[in-house]
Amino acid sequence: MELRQIQYFVAVADELHFGRAAERLHIGQPAVSQQVRRLERELGAQLFDRSGRTVTLTPFGRALLPEGRELLAALDSFTIKARRMATRSAATFRVGISSALGRRLDDFLDALPRHGADTPFEFQTLDAHTRLEDVRAGRLDAAFVRGVEAAPGLRLLPLWDDPLVVALPASHPLAARDRLDLSDLAALPLRIAPREENAVLYDTVVAACRTAGFEPDFGPPSTGLQDTLGGIGAGTAGWTVIYPTTVNSVSSRRIALLPLAGDPITSRMSLALRENAEPERLAFLTAACEEVRRKVTGEGKAEREGKAEGEVATR
Repeated sequence: MELRQIQYFVAVADELHFGRAAERLHIGQPAVSQQVRRLERELGAQLFDRSGRTVTLTPFGRALLPEGRELLAALDSFTIKARRMATRSAATFRVGISSALGRRLDDFLDALPRHGADTPFEFQTLDAHTRLEDVRAGRLDAAFVRGVEAAPGLRLLPLWDDPLVVALPASHPLAARDRLDLSDLAALPLRIAPREENAVLYDTVVAACRTAGFEPDFGPPSTGLQDTLGGIGAGTAGWTVIYPTTVNSVSSRRIALLPLAGDPITSRMSLALRENAEPERLAFLTAACEEVRRKVTGEGKAEREGKAEGEVATR
């Protein structure tokens, strides 16, 4: 028995006419008649009554027709799923990232398999503007972006909020504190990348300084994190901000890293996709992003509770 024989049987049952069934199947009528008769011989019973002017189903044929339809529906489902999986596995999912994701990228990758991701991922480290433009243009399938609230033509899936950490010389008197008020830094030059290179970070930090009651005094612009930290560690007066995911990469004893008290400067990380992203892929990426967000939120809550207990214990 062959699946095509079931297909011919169902087509003739639908049309009750061998000629119309053959036209629907785009094959010759003799082939349809031949395969249906072969199926009947294999089953040992007639499926159609051909004795009159019209073709009718026998009781045997009527009884088998629902199962025949189910077989063909299962075949269609099998074919569609196989083609989708083959297409997905053949296409690499390209993601733009920054150099400051740290272990959060591991959290994202850990979440993917549990939500149906079976596509190979390729990561490209690019500046923020290029990441967004490449997603719009289709050169990237998605991108991690910070501090972007809306982007035309793109859908943003929120991931986590990063409280920025202050870096300043370990020799500075402020370095002896457990945490800083942002206003404590008013007399120190701020070292940060020019606005044209990172408008989101620049605007976020400057706005926070103004809210704290001062206009930042800009020192030499940051040309890269390691260069800036090297200058600060060498004793150059100044401060900068870094993301918490890069804290572990700062090993110099000449640099002090301190959190900000009160309302910290935060930057939201999101995953940017095209607005018309494939629904199935959008669903599993949304689920993965939600899992990462819950994990990061839970870690932050546990850390705050731990610090609160420590403060009570030392009183």
